[in-house]
Amino acid sequence: MSGLLALLDDVAAIAKVAAASVDDVFGQAAKASAKAAGAVIDDAAVTPKYVSGFEANRELPIIWRITKGSLKNKLVFLLPAGLLLSNFAPWLIAPLLMLGGAYLCFEGAEKIAHALGVGGKGHEDHPPGADEKVIKDPAKLEEQKAKGAIKTDFILSAEIMTIVLSNLEVSNFWMEAGALAAAAVIITVAVYGSVALIVKMDDVGLYMAKNGNLGLTRGLGRGIVRGMPWFLKALTIIGTAAMLWVGGSIIVHGMEELGFGALGHLIHDYAVAFGHMVPVAYEGAAEWVAKAAMDGVFGLALGLVLIPVGEKIITPLWRAVFNSKDAGAHA
Repeated sequence: MSGLLALLDDVAAIAKVAAASVDDVFGQAAKASAKAAGAVIDDAAVTPKYVSGFEANRELPIIWRITKGSLKNKLVFLLPAGLLLSNFAPWLIAPLLMLGGAYLCFEGAEKIAHALGVGGKGHEDHPPGADEKVIKDPAKLEEQKAKGAIKTDFILSAEIMTIVLSNLEVSNFWMEAGALAAAAVIITVAVYGSVALIVKMDDVGLYMAKNGNLGLTRGLGRGIVRGMPWFLKALTIIGTAAMLWVGGSIIVHGMEELGFGALGHLIHDYAVAFGHMVPVAYEGAAEWVAKAAMDGVFGLALGLVLIPVGEKIITPLWRAVFNSKDAGAHA
C-alpha cells in the first residue's frame, strides 16, 4: 500500500509539472502573440476582400480553405524554419525581424499614399496569377482567390512567426516548439474566426432586419447592415496604423540591438517627458501612446522612403517568381 501511495504521489507530481509546462507554453504563446498585433490586424483587414463577389453559401468554405492554408504555412513551413534559426543561427532573427518591420512600414505607407492619390497604383495585396477578370468558371475563380489569399498569408505569417519567436522566453527546444505552435494556432483561429464573423455579419443583420419579432431587433439588424462598410473601413485604418506602429518599433528596437540606439533613446525621452505632462494616474498610458505615435511616425517616414524600392524592384521580382511558378504548374 505504501508503495502504491508513493507511485500515485510521483504520478501527481509529474502531472503538476506537465500542467505547469502546458500553462507556461500557452502563457508564452499568448504573450508573444500580442506583440504581433500589427501584422495580425492587417491579416484580418486584408482577408475579407477575397470572398467579395461570391455567393453567400461559398464565403465560409473559402475562409476555411484559407484557414487550412494559413495553418500549413505556419506549422509545416515557418515553424521548422523558425526553430532552425533559433537553434542554429539566432543572430539572423534580428535582421529578419527588421526586414519584416521594414515591409510593414512599406505596406502601411503605401496604403496611405495610395489613399491620398500620391502613390501611383499601389501594389496588390497578393501576387497576381491568372487575370481574375477573364475567369468565367466560379470554381476556378474561387481557387484563384484562395491561392492568392494563401500567398498573402505566407508573407504575413512569416512576419507574425518571426515576431512571436523573438518574444518567446523558453528554456528548451520542445518548450519553444510547443509555444510557437500554440501561437500559430491561436493567431490563425483568432484571425480567420474574426474574418468569418465579419464576413457573415451583414447576413446576420439582414436576417434580423427581415425576421426580427421586435422593432428593436429589426432596427439593430438594419444598423448592422448599414454599419458594416464603415466598420471595414475603420478596420483598414486601424490595421494600417498598427502596421506602421509595429514596423517602426521593430526597426527602432533592432537599431538599438545593433548599437545604434540614439533614435530609440530620443523617442523614450520624449515619451517620458510627455508622460510627465499628465496626471500621475495616466502617466504610463500617456508614455505608451506617445512612444507608439513616434514609432508610427518613424515607420511612416521609412515606408515612404521604401515605396520606390518596393514598387520598382521588390514587387516586380515577387510577381515574376509567382507568375513563373503558376505558369509551371499549369504547363
